[in-house]
Amino acid sequence: MKLLSKCPACDGTLIIKSLQCSNCGLELRNEFEFSEFDRLGKEELDFLLCFLKCRGNLSMVQDEMRISYPVAKKRLSSLLNSLGLETAEVQAEEKGKIDVSGWVTDSQSAKASEIIKTKLKAAGGRAIVHSISGNAYELKAEPDGKAFTSEAIPISPNYTYEVFDVIVDLLLSQGGKARKGLGRNAKLGEPNCEETTVVGAIGKRYSGKSLGDSVFDPVFFLASVLDWAGIAHNERGYLELTAEYWALIKEGDKHEVHKMAAI
Repeated sequence: MKLLSKCPACDGTLIIKSLQCSNCGLELRNEFEFSEFDRLGKEELDFLLCFLKCRGNLSMVQDEMRISYPVAKKRLSSLLNSLGLETAEVQAEEKGKIDVSGWVTDSQSAKASEIIKTKLKAAGGRAIVHSISGNAYELKAEPDGKAFTSEAIPISPNYTYEVFDVIVDLLLSQGGKARKGLGRNAKLGEPNCEETTVVGAIGKRYSGKSLGDSVFDPVFFLASVLDWAGIAHNERGYLELTAEYWALIKEGDKHEVHKMAAI
């Protein structure tokens, strides 16, 4: 039986008054304190043992305990708090967490917007992506599940996930590869800002700009997100769809054929 640290009658804190040797019968009487580990509940203790068994790998803990990433993170935070190891900085970060539990996403979809939302939901609403030059930027979901933000693209209104569908549609229309382009100091339709470039497609198809209009250039960050999601390789000067994404599209086409056949 697990040692009790709380009174079953009033929920008060129990103390140990006596210790006895099982070998010689020696008995020690005093007031002995419980350790932080003795005060853990069964769920916290089970999580701790699994966490240690998995050597701190939360992905393995998820698989072992069959829980989602947000639940695993929440249990880890609760465990650290119970052991008195949660710092003020971490507590503040936890308070700033985004509630993505109500998001409805389609994990089987080949739409770039759905893939990114699904992966971001699994990460608890925040992720770090890296630019081609190695700079790290935070991708942060908005609670409404429609838009996202980042210090890399301080623009209002915030971009919605549909911007990624616009980029992927452009790549598909050009055989899976397209130049990124350059929108800074250029107008839509000018060299390096044509509609066939990623920055030009965003300006025209997403932002609704017309030829000759100035456009905002967020491609360095959006390309990093697509690379993080495994949708497109972020290369110098261009984006190219990954083999994994092509396979996902083909699998989706098969499903559509079967669906039409059933009708």
